[in-house]
Formats: sequence, structure tokens, C-alpha cells
Amino acid sequence: MGKRIAIVGVGALGGYVGGHLARAGHDVTLIDFWPENIETIRSKGLRLDGLSEEERFTVTDVAALHVSDVQSLARQAPIEVAIVAVKSYDTEWATTMIRQYLAPNGFVVSLQNCLNEERIAGIVGWGRTVGAIASMISVDMSEAGYVMRTVPKMGDRYTVFRVGEVHGRISTRVQDLVEMFRLVDSAKATTNLWGERWSKLVLNGMANGVSAATGLSVAAGYHNDPVRRFAIRLGGEAVRVGQALGYELEKIGKFEPEQWALAGEEIASPGSGGAEALAAIEADQTKGSPPNDRDDVRRPSMAQDVLKGRRTEIEFINGYIAEKAAEIGMEAPTHVRITDLVKRVEKGELQPSPALLEG
Repeated sequence: MGKRIAIVGVGALGGYVGGHLARAGHDVTLIDFWPENIETIRSKGLRLDGLSEEERFTVTDVAALHVSDVQSLARQAPIEVAIVAVKSYDTEWATTMIRQYLAPNGFVVSLQNCLNEERIAGIVGWGRTVGAIASMISVDMSEAGYVMRTVPKMGDRYTVFRVGEVHGRISTRVQDLVEMFRLVDSAKATTNLWGERWSKLVLNGMANGVSAATGLSVAAGYHNDPVRRFAIRLGGEAVRVGQALGYELEKIGKFEPEQWALAGEEIASPGSGGAEALAAIEADQTKGSPPNDRDDVRRPSMAQDVLKGRRTEIEFINGYIAEKAAEIGMEAPTHVRITDLVKRVEKGELQPSPALLEG
């Protein structure tokens, strides 16, 4: 693209994407609010790791700014692409901070969980807002300046990055972004940003809060009957809410949205007609031996936050689903329950345990 790129939020995903783009020769500036992270990147570089040798490298020649240094951008060429990769609860201030340094044709890309495009558009306008979904990618920043990808690159097997305009048309800038993200892993342009967003929200809603509340990895949760069935109910409820909101949902994991909805309804009300869907999903989730559930094995971001004593995004994932359901007169009781449990775990009132989801 030959454009000036800012990565606002150099956590696991922002660092992973920013590191790959910088390595490929893009003009990247990394911006973060963790002083040790920025100082480590400045002194030792940004170290990326993965499951293959090609994924292990260190980027040393990349600009890195603490938020207190961002004002120095006023003396530089303006930012043309600002990729916001902060937690959802930091979206507004991060967007406001970078807005004043955007080029006249510059725009903001939400590379986040949840649906934050509306929050971003409220600050920079709809015409300067683009969405990018990262799907089936697991990355962890276990220490300052170090990002580890814990699952293989997908390549042709699965499209990891989906980039779209809020209006659904394929624009030149979206096509350019797709080529940029392909430097990281597989990518495509989508005409269904909102459907893609909600489908990813369904997936996150089944995994993140459950792992945070139970202390189990996603894989270990599959092999625990109450946990697995609670998660499937979360998925089914979220699908029904998304359908009622008018979203055109995409395939969620290996299964169609309707299969998740029927399976969840079968658990809530046995004999409701979803037995076949439930059996197929459970057979897929429980195949193979239960994993050795180490503390560091493939935990979603929310579970990592709990382990590190940080605030989670529960209110922007399960809480958001419950909120949207209430707005249209629907109920999403499992999302209300998991939101309350994770908030209590955050506060130290409860300890993560599979027992929290029993009964």
C-alpha cells in the first residue's frame, strides 16, 4: 500500500499484525499504553513466535510510541491507516487520540472483538470506519515485546482475516487492506461485515467467558459435560438474537447457525427438535482424548485477562448479546448469567471453576 500505518494497541493481536507488516517493509508505528512493552520494543525489538520456524523472528527497525509520545506525530507525515487493536472498553479514547493525526483520506480499522464500528464512527464518521475480523487465530503476549501464536497458520484451509466496509460494498481501500493482511495470514474482502461480526461474536460468546469463568481451556471445556452444554446454549441464544436483529450469519466453526440454535434449544428444552444438531456438535467437540489442560494452553483472550488480573471484555461480548436481546424483547439468560459470573470472578468474589456452570 505504501501508506503510513499506526497500530493503536500493541497487545497480542496488534503486535502480531504490526510485527508482520513491519517485517514486510510497511511504514508502521506501534502505539501502546504499557511503558515496559514500548521500551522493550525500542531496545530489543518486537519478537514474534509461532509453531513453525518461519514464524519466529524479531522486528527491530520499527517506530514505537508510548501514548505520552503520540503528540510527536504532529511533526510527521499524517497517518493514513489507523488499526485500532485495543480492548473494546478502550475504543473511544484510542480512536479520539489517533483521529487528530489522520490524513484527510485517512481511516480507522477496528481489529477487535465485539462490534465497535459504531463507537468508532461516532468519533471519526462512518466514511472513515472499516471493520476487520480476525477469526480462528490464537495469540498471546506473555511478556513485554513478545507475541506467541499458539495455533498453526491457516493459509488456504481457512480465511483468518475478513475485511469489510460498513455499507457492504467492496472498495479499493478494502482490497488494499486484504493484500496487506495476507502478509500475516489468509484474508478476504467481505460484503457482509455485520453478519461476519455477529458470527464471530457468537463464537467468542461460547468460548471467552466460559474459559474465564471455569479456568479451563476451550478444548478441556468440550470434555466437561455441563460446561460444553452451557457453551452450546450460549451459542444457540446468540444465533437467535442475531437472526432477530436481521444479520445474515455466516457458518460458525464447522456448523451452520441454525444447527447451533437448534442444539441450544434442545438442551434448554429436550425434545424440541434439535437432537440431531446437538449430537453432531457434541460428537465433533468431544472427539479424541481430553487435553492435558496446562495453564498456558490455548486460552482465549478473556481467560488470559483473568489470569493476569486484568479487566475483561465480558460486557462487550456476552453482556452485549444480552443487552441487544433485551432491546428487542428477547431473553438471553445464559448470557446474563455468564456476564455476572465473569464480573464476579474479575472482582475476586469467585474463583474460576467448572462448578460455576453446573446446575
